[in-house]
Amino acid sequence: MSKNSLLFSFAAVTLLGSIFIFSNRQNRDFRDAEANYQEYCASCHGDNLKSFIDRKWIYGNSWNEVFRGIKYGYPDDGMSAYDTTFTEEEIADLTDYILTGLENFTSESFEERPDFSGIIESEEMNFRLEPVVEGMGIPWGLAFLPGGDMLITERSGKLFLYREGEKLREISGVPEVRDRGQGGLLDVEVHPAFEDNGFIYFSFSKRENDRQTTAVMRATLQGNQLKDQQLILEAAPYLSTRHHFGSRLEFDKDGYLFLSVGDRGRRDQNPQSLDNHCGKIHRIHDDGSIPEDNPFVDTPGAVKSIYSYGHRNPQGVAMHPETGLIWANEHGPRGGDEVNIIRKGANYGWPVISYGINYNGTRFTELTEKEGMEQPELYWVPSIGVCGMTFVSGDRYPAWKNDLLCGSLSFKYLARLKMDGEEIVGEEKLLKNIGRLRDVKMGRDGYIYIAVEDPGRIYRVVPE
Repeated sequence: MSKNSLLFSFAAVTLLGSIFIFSNRQNRDFRDAEANYQEYCASCHGDNLKSFIDRKWIYGNSWNEVFRGIKYGYPDDGMSAYDTTFTEEEIADLTDYILTGLENFTSESFEERPDFSGIIESEEMNFRLEPVVEGMGIPWGLAFLPGGDMLITERSGKLFLYREGEKLREISGVPEVRDRGQGGLLDVEVHPAFEDNGFIYFSFSKRENDRQTTAVMRATLQGNQLKDQQLILEAAPYLSTRHHFGSRLEFDKDGYLFLSVGDRGRRDQNPQSLDNHCGKIHRIHDDGSIPEDNPFVDTPGAVKSIYSYGHRNPQGVAMHPETGLIWANEHGPRGGDEVNIIRKGANYGWPVISYGINYNGTRFTELTEKEGMEQPELYWVPSIGVCGMTFVSGDRYPAWKNDLLCGSLSFKYLARLKMDGEEIVGEEKLLKNIGRLRDVKMGRDGYIYIAVEDPGRIYRVVPE
C-alpha cells in the first residue's frame, strides 16, 4: 500500500510527544469537526473546502503538516493559531475532516454555481448577466478606458485589455509582483484626463528580498505596452507578512488619487501610528506628490500622504457620484467588516474598537466605540469578506441609482446597499453563490461589471 493510501486509511501519528490512533476516516462521524470548520474556518477557506482544491500548499499537505498549521498557524500569511481554541483531539479531527474532503472530492465536485443564464429577479428590477470574459485566473481589478475598452488585472501579475468582440490582449511592461499569499498585481485605475496624458495606475505587492509592501506605479499605455513606468508610492515598512495589502485606487472629483494600504497583519503596531503607511487611506497628487492640505503634513514624524487611519484592510474605495465623498469598505477579522465615509484626518478605530473578534474565537478588544473614533456606516457580523465597491450611476438602473454595490468573497454574492442620501437603509443580496466576487465597477457604457473567481470571469449586468 502506498504512503498516501496509508495516510488516507489510517493515521498513527506521533506529534510533539502525543500519539493519536485513528480508525478509517471514511467511517468517522465528522459532525463536530464540520461544525468547528464552519464556525472558525469557512469565512476564509469557503464553506465547502473549495479553496483547498487548487491551493499551492506552501507548507505541505501531509497529515502532520496540516495538523501543525492549524495548531500553530502561519502569522505571516494571516493564518491564526488554534492551539488555545481546540484540544489536540479536535485539531486532529479537523485535520481528518479537511483531508477526507480532499480525498472524496475533485474541483468539479464543487461546481454547484446556480444557473444565471436567464432573467434574474431582484426586489426592484429584473436583470440578466452577460458573460464578457471567461477562463481567467484570479481577476482582481477593473478599469475602463474612454473608448470603452476594459483593463483587467490578474493577481498572478498579468494585465489584460478587453475590447468588445475581440480576444483578450495581454499588456507587456507590467511591474514585477510578488504573487504569494494575498499579494500580486492588484488594482488598476485610469487617469481622469487619460485622453490627454495616457496615464494608468497599478497597485501591487513589491518585493525586496524576503519582504514585501504595497506599491503604486504610474505608466502610459501605448498600444499593447506600458511605458514610462514611474513608482509614485512605496509603503513603509517592507514586512515579511503576505496579507492585508489593501490596494484600492480611486480618483476624486478634484483629481486627487486615493489609495488604501492594509495593516499588513501588524494590527498592534501600524494602524494607530502615523509613522508608517499601513492601515491607512492616503491622498496624493497624480504624480505622487503630497497635497499641501493633507491633514498630517505638519505633524512631526507622520507620513504626509495619510488622509485617514485606523483601518484594517480596505479592499473597496469609491467616490459618491453626486456628493463627491470618498467611501471605503474594509475587512474585519471574524465579524466587523465595515463601510465608511472617509473623512479628512479621521481615526476609524482599528484595533482599539471593532465589532469583530479573532479568528480563533478570542477577543482582542471589548470596545465597539470610543470618543474620537469613527463609527461605520454599516458593519457585517459575520464577515462577508467584503471586496470591491462602486456606486450605481447613470440612467440604466433607475431603481438602483446612487445605491452602493459591494462584493462578498466569503459568501459569494453581490451586496446592494440601498441608499437614502448618505444613509444606508437596507441590503439586498444578489447573485448568491456566483463565486468569490472580487470587484464591481461602473463601465463607461453605463453598465455594471463584476469580476468573480472560481473560475475567473467578468460579467455585465444588463437590466430588463
